[in-house]
Parts: sequence; C-alpha cells; structure tokens
Amino acid sequence: MPCDGPWPGAGRAFSQLGGRRLRGLKEEVLEFLVEFEINVPEGTPESTITPRVSAEAAASAELADQGHLVRLWNPPAAPGQRKAVGLYRADSQAQLDGLLGALLLSGWMQITVTPLQLHPNDPMSTRASLFQLPDPRLSPVYRLDATLGEPLDLGDIGAGHRRIVPLTGGTCTGPQISGTLVADASADWQTILRDGTALGDIRYTLHTDGDDLLYVQSRGVRHGPAEVLARLGRGEDVDPSEYTFRAATQIQTAAPELDWPNKGVFISVAGRQATRVIYETYLVG
Repeated sequence: MPCDGPWPGAGRAFSQLGGRRLRGLKEEVLEFLVEFEINVPEGTPESTITPRVSAEAAASAELADQGHLVRLWNPPAAPGQRKAVGLYRADSQAQLDGLLGALLLSGWMQITVTPLQLHPNDPMSTRASLFQLPDPRLSPVYRLDATLGEPLDLGDIGAGHRRIVPLTGGTCTGPQISGTLVADASADWQTILRDGTALGDIRYTLHTDGDDLLYVQSRGVRHGPAEVLARLGRGEDVDPSEYTFRAATQIQTAAPELDWPNKGVFISVAGRQATRVIYETYLVG
C-alpha cells in the first residue's frame, strides 16, 4: 500500500450482500470493495512503523500479482486521517478474510468489506455473458527509454515507405528486468503507410544488470489522426495520448535464471518523441 495512505488489515465488518461473481475457467470469483482506516498507536516509534509499512507494500504487490488486489485508491480524508479503498477478488469471503488478516498492519486497522453484486447496466455484464475464461492480467516488466539515430531511408516500395531507425542507446528499468540497450544490435525496421500509420519491426538487445543478454522483437502499429501523425513525421514532441502506439513483443534469452520470458506473452505500450522512443512492456497473465 502507498505509504501516505492506509494499509490493508483488521477489524472487518462484512455486509450481508452476495458478492459479484466473475466467471472463470475453474470457478467463479467474488469481488469486494474494501475500505481501510489506519490508526497507529500513539507513541509508536518510527523504527517500528517504517519496516511494517515497507513490508505491507511488498505484501500488496504480491496480492496484485496473485490477482487478489485489483485497484487501490486514496479517498478524501480529514487532516491526520489515513484511508484507502481497494477492489479485491477472492473465491470467498473466508479467503479474503484470511488474506487481509495476514497483513502485518492488521492490528492497527479498521476494515470494512462490502461484497459486490453485478448491476444489470454494468458494461461488463455483456462480456460476462459472452466470455467465460479468466480475464487477462498485465504485470509490468520494464520501461525502455531509448535514443534514436538518423533514419536510413530506403524509399517507397509496394507496401509503403521503408526506413530503418537505429536505436543508439538507452536504459531499461523495471520490477522484473533492468539494464541497458546494446546500440549496435537494435533498430526499428519501419513501413510508413500512405495515411501515416507506421508498422514497426522493432528488434533490440538488452544487457541486463545481471550480465545477461535478452533479444527482444516487437511487431508494432502506430496510428492516429492525420494531423497528429504528420507532427510525428516532422519530428515534433507529441503527447502519447493523442495517438495509439502498441506492439506485440517476444523476449528470448539463454540465461537459465531468466527462462520465464521465453515462455511469456508480452505487449508494449510505446511513445515516440523527437529524439527518443519509450517502450513500456507488460507480461500478459
């Protein structure tokens, strides 16, 4: 949980409504709205508070990875109050009770849990009637901030305008992978369509902080309004919210301790600036 808000814990008050159920592959999953209010006992030293808060943040990240913690917000609070509201998923109220009770700050918190019911006007109700397999989850893997070299222009071909944009350097940071980009083994082989849409064959190599090499290949599409794509084509800095730049990504490595990317499915959200490009890559779970 964020250090400036409360952390999940104790004193649960369950409403008697039935929980909202999401159909999955094995069984239905319940959703719960969880409200937290933290009250640190007066006189508690910082040497006791700080490690508990750090441990609680790690526990929240683990709950998110497991699919139990979906969202977390800081609601309005009076000065001195610490509150949070979270959306949780669990197989039952009993399972959620166990998850919350295991949190290290449970003795300092009052928690109210409300099981949620599906509203007939919920847009997700249509999805639930059509799709019955588990929802995909995105886990952040890394953010690559790469510098760009001068494009090599190949000219017009039948499929569009071809050019190669070198990736000349950059840093990769994230909860799963960190390192640097290998400049001489990285570029974007682009095809620019007549409407300004860019099709990317993006290939780059990462040298991790653990001294391993990763080969990454992404098939990307950048599209948007014509005037926005024209500004990008002129090399202007354009807010990424004004266009769409997404890529399907594969990661390969021979490092034994990093075998999991070889089996993963990844997507990247990208943003192009005048002299650099950013790729934020997620594991699809």
